[in-house]
Amino acid sequence: MTLYYAPHACSLSPHIVLHELGLPFDAVKVDNKSKRTARGEDFLAINPKGYVAALRLEDGRVLTEGPAILQYLADLRPEAALAPPAGSWERVRLQEMLSFITSELHAGMSPLFSDSFGEEVKAVFRERLFRRIAHVEQALQATPYLMGERFGVADAYLFTVLGWLRFFGIGMERWPALARFMAAMAQRPSVRAALAAEGVEA
Repeated sequence: MTLYYAPHACSLSPHIVLHELGLPFDAVKVDNKSKRTARGEDFLAINPKGYVAALRLEDGRVLTEGPAILQYLADLRPEAALAPPAGSWERVRLQEMLSFITSELHAGMSPLFSDSFGEEVKAVFRERLFRRIAHVEQALQATPYLMGERFGVADAYLFTVLGWLRFFGIGMERWPALARFMAAMAQRPSVRAALAAEGVEA
């Protein structure tokens, strides 16, 4: 398998999961501006959407979209229990959580990266984002991980997305449960391995 990634992007979450599962893979860096890979490939020929993550399988097929990639990887090693069994109620709840992270946290931060919005508009987006983060804070007050007592794919995704808050000067002090979660995740061997491979810090 080949994971196409860019540093500080959402592709960090499948990168973490690949290390967590101990699956063999190649990691190929993508330049988000030029849309060229470190191998000199045209990334748009690999993923016409033009963004990471993308996962090329051994048979040449390419899977895109983080939540789909995360679940695909988890199902390759079901004994690791990074996702509940397909068809179970718990799997539906995982999909619910992944959808929330995607639509409310991941997409919710996109306007903050844009130079097209003024500070007043960004303040509105920040307030909305903070309300969504408060939901996750409440969930992590009861359990160490999003889906309970065990690390899973949703935790890799949450860690990745919340890591972007530092780019906006937003600290974790107001969310103590999330602060504990982020600190614990940063020490996880799979997280440290993925960050080191991408040349970034937690």
